[in-house]
Amino acid sequence: MDLDLTADQKLFRTTSKKFLENETSLTRVRELAEDAAGFDRDWWSRGAELGWAAMLVPEELGGGSVSGQGLVDLTIVAEEMGRLVTPGPLLATNVVIAGLVHAGGQEEAIERLLSGEAVASWAVYEPGSGWRPDRPTVTARAKGDAYVLDGVKDRVEAAGQADLFLVTAQTDTGPLQFLVDATADGVTVVPSASLDLVRRFGEVRLEGVEIPAGAVVGSVETTPATIERQLQVAVVLQCAESTGAVDRVFEFTVQWAFDRYSFGRPLASYQALKHRFADMKTWLEACHATSSAAARAVQEGAPEAAELVSVAKSYVGQRSVEIVQDCVQLHGGIGVTWEHDLHLYLRRITVNRALYGTPEEHRRRIADILEV
Repeated sequence: MDLDLTADQKLFRTTSKKFLENETSLTRVRELAEDAAGFDRDWWSRGAELGWAAMLVPEELGGGSVSGQGLVDLTIVAEEMGRLVTPGPLLATNVVIAGLVHAGGQEEAIERLLSGEAVASWAVYEPGSGWRPDRPTVTARAKGDAYVLDGVKDRVEAAGQADLFLVTAQTDTGPLQFLVDATADGVTVVPSASLDLVRRFGEVRLEGVEIPAGAVVGSVETTPATIERQLQVAVVLQCAESTGAVDRVFEFTVQWAFDRYSFGRPLASYQALKHRFADMKTWLEACHATSSAAARAVQEGAPEAAELVSVAKSYVGQRSVEIVQDCVQLHGGIGVTWEHDLHLYLRRITVNRALYGTPEEHRRRIADILEV
């Protein structure tokens, strides 16, 4: 993703890549397509041992990263996971960790998550609505020092595997977030169909779920900033993953064009196809550049971080699908078969395009930021 990786970061990339290739090859991904969980919890625990859930956690809470730039280091893992369409709750768990760290408190939950003992997911989407985390319809009614949650969240990643949900709800004074145990009374998880073969989603129904005061994350005053932090982390990791996926698809499509002959010549020798490959390569490099810029801006807490994050999602979300669709066409008939790996990548980036704000929603967000 970044040409300026340090020696430690390069070693970390190599280590993560080898681990992923050994543990979650595309053959394994196809096998997990028949698994209700979509990923192996023991495998995720071993990933956590490599630091995959510790990079956004301060050292005083037991975390730490390779270079001191936790989010940038985490994008290295996300990109390598994209190259193999790897399953697992990397994004889901780290987004929750980012929110808990930003809001303060919840040390016990953070410890469980960074160790790999627990998996968490952000329950923010609601049926029939697009991306609007600041206007939840799930309600949180005060009951003494506690709250009672009612409503439904959908498109919750790893809903059936999560131990904890970070639920965004509406109180009398504004949006607030709550850490909800998946086994709490009144919590029901209903699996949803997913385009991605190994990334599972579900609907989380909350019926009179009583939440103690200790499960409140932050305050009404700090919640908007915490939600913004979670969104930025989610989009940065998502764009890194999508870029890694497109990178790999482009690589094997170029190789296919050199290996496949038509009228005695390799496909790669035809001028019209050369132009298409040149366009795709330009778009791909722009995906790398915008993703990297967003990651560094969020890491540094730059004033323009929100804008760059939406620029990255708007661009990568659109171009990634267009590039892979072009690669499908360049493969001809074999590109639309179940046996070829192309559809695995197309499924992943299509889901990524839709979650945490579509490109269209992020363009409107950019307009709001710039007050156009």
